Amino acid sequence: MTTHTSTSDGTPTSTPITPITRLFGAELNVVNVGLAMFEEDIAAQNAKVTTVDWVPPGNGKPEVIAALDHLARPDIAARIEAANAEAVERITSAKPMLIGFGRAIDVVPGMTPTTIIHAGPPITWEKMSGPMKGAVLGAIVFEGLAADLAEAEHVAASGRITFSPCHEHDCVGSMAGVTSASMYMHVLHNETHGNRAYTNLSEQMSKILRMGANDDSVVERLIWMRDVLGPMLKEAMEIGGPIDLRLLLSQALHMGDEAHNRNIAGSLLLMQELAPRMVRTGFSAEQQKDVFDFIASSDYFSGPTWLAMAKAALDAAHGIEDSTIVTTMARNGVEFGLRVSGLPGNHWLTGPAQKVVGPMFAGYRPEDSGLDIGDSAISETYGFGGFAMAAAPAIVALVGGTVEEALAHTREMGEITTARNPNITIPSLDFQGLPTGIDIRKVLDTGILPVINTAIAHKEPGIGMIGAGITHPPAEVFEKAVVALAAKFS
Repeated sequence: MTTHTSTSDGTPTSTPITPITRLFGAELNVVNVGLAMFEEDIAAQNAKVTTVDWVPPGNGKPEVIAALDHLARPDIAARIEAANAEAVERITSAKPMLIGFGRAIDVVPGMTPTTIIHAGPPITWEKMSGPMKGAVLGAIVFEGLAADLAEAEHVAASGRITFSPCHEHDCVGSMAGVTSASMYMHVLHNETHGNRAYTNLSEQMSKILRMGANDDSVVERLIWMRDVLGPMLKEAMEIGGPIDLRLLLSQALHMGDEAHNRNIAGSLLLMQELAPRMVRTGFSAEQQKDVFDFIASSDYFSGPTWLAMAKAALDAAHGIEDSTIVTTMARNGVEFGLRVSGLPGNHWLTGPAQKVVGPMFAGYRPEDSGLDIGDSAISETYGFGGFAMAAAPAIVALVGGTVEEALAHTREMGEITTARNPNITIPSLDFQGLPTGIDIRKVLDTGILPVINTAIAHKEPGIGMIGAGITHPPAEVFEKAVVALAAKFS
């Protein structure tokens, strides 16, 4: 078949019609795989273009690809699948119960009067971020180990203080996670597997120790929490007995929380359990009113509770031979730390902490932000928080984005997890269970990194929270993990 045209002087010519000429003579619908920058060039030619977000497995790194190939051997893959099934079953069958409150020195394994535990992987005083240093200084003053912040700085650098990750003491701590001997802790017992987990109490407001603030008002609040709030909660639990936290978390997600940064429903549900007990304690009516007013001052009261719940479940799944399931994601403001079930004990895989992108409080700019910090990513490791934003579309008002993006985040996390948690479901996704059991192989095969929603602390000590947003782990921690596991199989 040919088409007839003519030259400029009118001489007739003919051009054969080939598949190529037919292609460029028709309307183009282009699929762009990989670099998004090509989309703009194609669109400039008035062509329809759809960009597929794709990266090569293992980010194209030969060592990582070789490790993934090794783990994909049929005999090894079968062992991994069996181990992962056991890990996920341990997570979903865990039944963490709140059984009490107590001072860290009395309940936390390994705690001493001069121990300060912190969020994220291990770090020394000299290398700590601004928010973590600020929280450490405040804790030293609170404990009476220094008279003021200036002296506290000398104490922190003196070697007298033992610094250790919360996760290595069966604990979690949001943001800086700084916890000292006299602070009151949640005490949780996993009825299914017998292990315990701990976390400290919510300070509620944005100018707080866990965000790096440390002035007199912060220390005075901690003293009141030690002398009134903590003992009242302890006595209340002794009066009323254990509380099933998995049940409360499930209800909270059905009421519009994602339980990491939105905790309105969860805090109400927890108070519904605690209030009748608290009014029966021996504390005065004025003290009880102060506690109720404090809890009403912010919706974050239950936030730490869910983190300890997740910790209790995930610790039960840690140390399963051959498993590629993530059991810890934690950040100290300098490094991001990952632990994987099949790499037992305190085997940390680390990479650089990332920026958090999201709305800032009035008067602050992105350059004021500290890097990603906190053990609170245990929520996403379990399957709520950023993984459950579809349950809490209103969260976008705090962390940015759109409702459609919130739904998309939850769907996408299903691509890197192993199962759906049948005990905690999301109504807006037809009661689909939480995406559960992050598999490091799937992260590297798909190029999809876990999504984390979190608060933003100022980069300098002493200031506190200045915003909230979305972040992701560095890919290299998953690369290191898969290489380490492949080496074990070798």
